[in-house]
Amino acid sequence: MAALTKDRNTPERSGKDFQFPVAAATRIFAGSLVVLDAGVAKPGATGIGLVAVGRADAHADNSGGSAGDVTVPVRTGVFRFANSAGADEITLADVGADAWIVDDQTVAKTDGTASRSKAGRIMDVDAHGVWVSIG
Repeated sequence: MAALTKDRNTPERSGKDFQFPVAAATRIFAGSLVVLDAGVAKPGATGIGLVAVGRADAHADNSGGSAGDVTVPVRTGVFRFANSAGADEITLADVGADAWIVDDQTVAKTDGTASRSKAGRIMDVDAHGVWVSIG
């Protein structure tokens, strides 16, 4: 594509709300951490190469379908997820560091010896969980 030679109407969107096709035989619960795996949405899980994209805004049930038969609405932002335990428990000292995906509602302090994908940046920790910036 060549450089512009006249004004262009460039579309805009908020950058917070997206729709992604759900993987085959997959169910994503509202409020869960959503990842993309080879371009299709799945609930967060331990694994490498997953891309955290946000929080599911609604339940998406594609358990009986093929990839893309159903879409899931996803919002980027700062969300509270459950904290891991033991050596992987996140504390206030970890604010600013990366959080790592354990499952669709839990994040950890470490990458689990290179077995976890990044969830996002740790923004805060309270008695109820870890606030993670995703997207």
